[in-house]
Amino acid sequence: MKFKIHRGTKEIGGSCVEVWTDSTRILLDIGMPLVNPDGSDFDFKKYQNKSSVELVKENILPDVQGIYKDSKKLIDGILISHAHYDHFGFSQFLHEDSPYYLGEATQTMIKLNTIFTPNTDNIHKTNYIKHRKSFVIGDLTITPYLMDHSAFDAYAFLIEHEGKTLFYSGDFRAHGRKSAIFDEFLRKAKKVDYLLMEGTTLGRTPKGIKTEDFLENELAEKFKEKKTNLIYTSGQNIDRLVSIYRACKKSNKILVLDLYIASVLQEISKLQSSIPHPGKDWSNIAVWYTKSLSDRLAENNKDDLYRFKNFKIVKEDINENPDKYVIVVRPYLKSYFEKHMPNIKDGNFIYSMWEGYLKKKNNYANNFIDYLKNDRGFTQYNIHTSGHAYTEDLKRLVRALNPEKLIPIHTFESLMFEEYFENVHVLNDNEELEVR
Repeated sequence: MKFKIHRGTKEIGGSCVEVWTDSTRILLDIGMPLVNPDGSDFDFKKYQNKSSVELVKENILPDVQGIYKDSKKLIDGILISHAHYDHFGFSQFLHEDSPYYLGEATQTMIKLNTIFTPNTDNIHKTNYIKHRKSFVIGDLTITPYLMDHSAFDAYAFLIEHEGKTLFYSGDFRAHGRKSAIFDEFLRKAKKVDYLLMEGTTLGRTPKGIKTEDFLENELAEKFKEKKTNLIYTSGQNIDRLVSIYRACKKSNKILVLDLYIASVLQEISKLQSSIPHPGKDWSNIAVWYTKSLSDRLAENNKDDLYRFKNFKIVKEDINENPDKYVIVVRPYLKSYFEKHMPNIKDGNFIYSMWEGYLKKKNNYANNFIDYLKNDRGFTQYNIHTSGHAYTEDLKRLVRALNPEKLIPIHTFESLMFEEYFENVHVLNDNEELEVR
């Protein structure tokens, strides 16, 4: 069994690993990069009109046989670890008959993203995977493991061939709402030959590791203030949305969601009923019908517009009593606030995402945040915890799997691995290695 990391040995994002034997080839993720080789932000708009052949030549797409639209013999399987763009974002270029292996909730979130954004994917031929349920592709045996991560339904993969083992961690953490699953994994883990492990947080010095339960209480205290509360977070970070919902319950506030987040929570709740969503059993959730998202949903299926009619809230309700609500916001709302929401002002603006995004100059999100602070009098509070494992939990994974070789991936600090771990083997992108 051999493998090659096409992208990700020296950067976060763009994850793509090819694994093969004499008769079988699979791909672990097909992610879009976050940065260019010079460290600047990757902007896919510059490339979206080019063909896959052109993008492979320009080293934007990975040079993998049997995955693109002009392929005659397709790869045996493409495994998607979770629904973050840096792990599946280039699927739009792949052959429509490519066989995918991913979680059902992962595909649900990917499909919803294509409805509410201009982004596309080409994931049609799907095989749904489940926690600890092994399956076979050719002469490879693969076991998915559900992991704790900011993306719902995230998996790691154990690949076995002729007594040799390769473990791909994907993205994970141990301080979210599924930390018990990670602890269970460590208790049952067995030694592996090669471990491909993410190192997103290496080099960061956290001010204490906050759990989602800790954030829930921190949010509740802020929501209890008699002010308008706005919160900016990812619509796919289900753990965080659960924390926000629970904090609203503790503070007796109504949680206001846009159509995108309402749709995500409702669809995920069909797979896990404990997820809060607009429904008769979740009385303090309301849905806000902004025009831009209503138009997108209507283009897909007009009937979907009416699924939240019993939970609809209108701008007049919010303007009349803004301090009754906690509103999940995103930058597209700036123009809507300017035109329709005069009483949304002088409140708490809670930023609940990675603070590194705030350092980017002149971007859409920062313009929105500056507007809320400078024009609307909001005070910003950063309440967040990482979606990735910190150093001590990376060490716990390494101790449990005790790999013969540890390969850094999904990190800007691959050379730092040797400061914390033994048996580290730092690869370069496109370097081939055999699991011996």
